[in-house]
Amino acid sequence: MNVGQPTAAQVGHRTVVTGICKHPVPGRVRVTVEGLDGDRVMNRKYHGGPDQAVYVYTQEDYDHWAGVLGRAPEPGFFGENLLVGGLESAGVRVGERFRVGTVLLEVTAPRIPCATLGARLEDAGFVKAFARARRPGFYTRVLETGDVGRGDEVTRERAAPAGAPTVAELFGAWLGDPPVRETLERYLTAPLAVRFRRGLEERLGGVEST
Repeated sequence: MNVGQPTAAQVGHRTVVTGICKHPVPGRVRVTVEGLDGDRVMNRKYHGGPDQAVYVYTQEDYDHWAGVLGRAPEPGFFGENLLVGGLESAGVRVGERFRVGTVLLEVTAPRIPCATLGARLEDAGFVKAFARARRPGFYTRVLETGDVGRGDEVTRERAAPAGAPTVAELFGAWLGDPPVRETLERYLTAPLAVRFRRGLEERLGGVEST
């Protein structure tokens, strides 16, 4: 479990205050519909809120980055709230539900990299590397509040609805060429985060049917 407080970071020629610099916390942490207690989200226009309350990354994705970076990233390195093992983020589907501790989470969207991630790593080019890797992690909404602790079992309580897109598919639809209209319309039937849904709806206006 990782939380962050406001920290100054240099993004290009600007200094911004961000909550991306997260660190592990001991014991058990309360999780509400707004996220983990003690965690601050600064840019509320693009981050946080009930549909993006908890950002989850996986140990399998961390292992990939350890090979790329030549070192093992410390927990919280990517700004995630929960680091879990046993799955890779790209294959998770929107609408899947996971029980972590006493908390029930529902997957809502992939994480889209921004300049603040590059500033966190002091490497502006990392945003493109993160996009190419197709290991974005995923946001979740909190369906049942409770608490989480290190070592809690993570169980899949419900599979995604039929036809729900994977995190990787949505990531590609956002950053690459949009899929055909019918595919985007199918994606929009999933329980997406509000911000992500609006973005796909904008893309829908500019694509053709098969």
